Amino acid sequence: MTTQPLQEFVPITAPIEALEPEPLIPGQEEQGQVQNQPGQEPLIPGQEPLATGQEASPFGQSNSSPALNIEPMIVAPPPPQPRIPAFAPLETFSPLSPAVNALALAANKNSQSGNIESATTTIERAIRIEPRNATLYYKLALLKLKDSKPRLAEDLAKKAAILANNDTPLKKHSWLLVARAREMQGDLNGGKEARAKANKF
Repeated sequence: MTTQPLQEFVPITAPIEALEPEPLIPGQEEQGQVQNQPGQEPLIPGQEPLATGQEASPFGQSNSSPALNIEPMIVAPPPPQPRIPAFAPLETFSPLSPAVNALALAANKNSQSGNIESATTTIERAIRIEPRNATLYYKLALLKLKDSKPRLAEDLAKKAAILANNDTPLKKHSWLLVARAREMQGDLNGGKEARAKANKF
């Protein structure tokens, strides 16, 4: 078997002619493109043109859903607060003994000047002298009410109502004081009950 040497490779140096694009026939469009109308945004292939007045969505859908009609919420006004009757303490009392009367007058002066603590101490001294005097318990209950201690005022006013015996005005005002003390504690029903008892006198 004989072998022959390969012929030497000679590259082709002739220039390659450039291909000229074929002209389009009038009315013919390139495949895969959609013709845009003047004044419209460019369309994505497969996207339908938008109607007038619609806005394009970034997800390729039109924002043409109708607006929701939301009626304003009407809030009913809160119910009116029950009216609490005014409270007027008893001013006239049965006569006191000279020693107790002097302490009661001193307590009144201290209370009017705003010294509730001193007035309370003075009435407590008077109670130690006459421990069953209803007027003194009523006065002490008024001082506790003035000192924003309605619970103590209620207890003292109840005791005054018990010790008042035949003193009808003092019994009535003691229960009115109980009513006011309960109302200050937020017990409106209890206040009504106490006022109902006061109205019996």
